[in-house]
Amino acid sequence: MVDTQTKTLYPWHAQTWELLSTRFPNLGHGLLFYGKKGCAKKEFAERFVAWVLCLNKQAQAACGECTSCQWLKSDTHPNYVHITTDEENKKQNAKIKIEKIRDLLPFVQQTGEGWRVVVIEPAEALNTASANALLKTLEEPGERVVLILLADHYLKLPATIRSRLQHFALDRLTLEDAQTFVKQQIPEISSSQVSLLLNLANDMPLTAIEIEKSEWLQKRAIFLTDWLKLVAEKNMPLNYSNKWSKELNFSEFMTMFEYLLGDLISLKLNQALKNDDLDFSRLVECYNLEQLFTIYSDLQQKKRMVEQNVQTQLVMDELFIQLMNVA
Repeated sequence: MVDTQTKTLYPWHAQTWELLSTRFPNLGHGLLFYGKKGCAKKEFAERFVAWVLCLNKQAQAACGECTSCQWLKSDTHPNYVHITTDEENKKQNAKIKIEKIRDLLPFVQQTGEGWRVVVIEPAEALNTASANALLKTLEEPGERVVLILLADHYLKLPATIRSRLQHFALDRLTLEDAQTFVKQQIPEISSSQVSLLLNLANDMPLTAIEIEKSEWLQKRAIFLTDWLKLVAEKNMPLNYSNKWSKELNFSEFMTMFEYLLGDLISLKLNQALKNDDLDFSRLVECYNLEQLFTIYSDLQQKKRMVEQNVQTQLVMDELFIQLMNVA
């Protein structure tokens, strides 16, 4: 369902909105909205889709009341198509199949009243076949058609696709702007906490706010202490595994662990840390770089195993045994 009147108009989107809304309808038919996770590109796209289709456009948003807006709200708009991966969308490497792109052709080539809009996301999920099929649509669209692709990493798109789209970065904001936004949303927060959250969030304010609400944030130091004990004492890995399975759900634990593992690797490579409030000095001495990369690589495999319905407790047990068994 498209939100026809997005509640928050993010300040870092203002310039792009102004550009698109003042140039419309003299835009190219292929648009690429890209930016790091947490820049609200999907919300921006929904707002723009609703505005393009709206029969009573306002300067900053769709009216929210016309028949077009009502259709969008109820997911029944005849002039809007949203393409994403199938129900296996949760899987890391799910792809958008060629059939979905082929099925677009009649839609983009038909004639009729009003604008027609297609949103494809994540655009990185296009495989070679579906990307090639999309090229034909991009080269020969019908009248009054807008194709919008959403991507975190636009360089992962084939060059042939990128060259046929107008690019709009939706994650361009200064660190000061990001800090101001986070403080406005969480007034009681300290400056050092804002700095930490943005560090963990790749400077994206919405991700920072999400992290602040997470359970794992307050448990990082406790886990690091357990990790160090596990390596030093070489004892009871399954006890620690059981403990952390109760402390955090699997997804939250993996998020926390990847951040910490990433910082151990950064420390070895003399790069800046994301968890700059934690002390890794003793733990980093327990591993060499090759061991840390092996753990990271195995971790990605373990996450895929969970997607294939391997029990999370088994995966956790294996991980803690692996963390313990270092020379």
